[in-house]
Amino acid sequence: MWETLKTGFYQTFILDNNYMYFVQGVGITLLTTVLALVIGVALGIIVALVRSAHDQQQQGKRKNIVLGFFNVLANIYLTVIRGTPAMVQLLIMWFVIWASARSTTQNMVICAVLTFGINSGAYVAEIIRSGIMSIDKGQMEAGRSLGLSYATTMKSVIIPQAFKNVLPALGNELITLLKETSIVTVIGLKDLTKGAMIIQGKTYQAIVPFLAIAAIYLAMVMILTTILGKVERSMRKNDQR
Repeated sequence: MWETLKTGFYQTFILDNNYMYFVQGVGITLLTTVLALVIGVALGIIVALVRSAHDQQQQGKRKNIVLGFFNVLANIYLTVIRGTPAMVQLLIMWFVIWASARSTTQNMVICAVLTFGINSGAYVAEIIRSGIMSIDKGQMEAGRSLGLSYATTMKSVIIPQAFKNVLPALGNELITLLKETSIVTVIGLKDLTKGAMIIQGKTYQAIVPFLAIAAIYLAMVMILTTILGKVERSMRKNDQR
């Protein structure tokens, strides 16, 4: 058993500089995750604000047809994205929407970033919306009574408080997104999982390559968890001052 693992380690990391597949894979994985998260958060905030504004409008007497239209679009977006698997969305994006695109690393990364960004946006939207709903209505009323507009009150009063409330959930979404990017292998993008599969095909060794990427993913998740924990503790200390 020891000799098998020793041989597998040599073939996985040393032989032909195979370790570079993991190095390049980590770069692709982190790049895809970070860019997708940026898109997801931006899209999620927009959708959450639309839905929150529509919910508050429903409580009043005045109806805004334009806002109602965008709320319908937001609901369709949430229903479709949350109701279909991320892998299916990725396959549709690459083989249907990007059918004429050349199979280059750049095009694959852009496709993956857009897919995961749109997918993550649906979940981030509900996370942020729940955070907005957790803020007492008196906060909005106090802001408006001071002469602040609805947009200014949301930006300066509601959103900062909501962000603190939903930070743990957003952290979980980031970790989930990091792990979900492993499915980009289906379109040929050379991430961590694809790198392990290539090494397996070259060395006919499966144990070490896949244990290696499992350990790498675990290490990245633990690092992110530690960072998020420190950020949460820092924000709590600021609240207590």
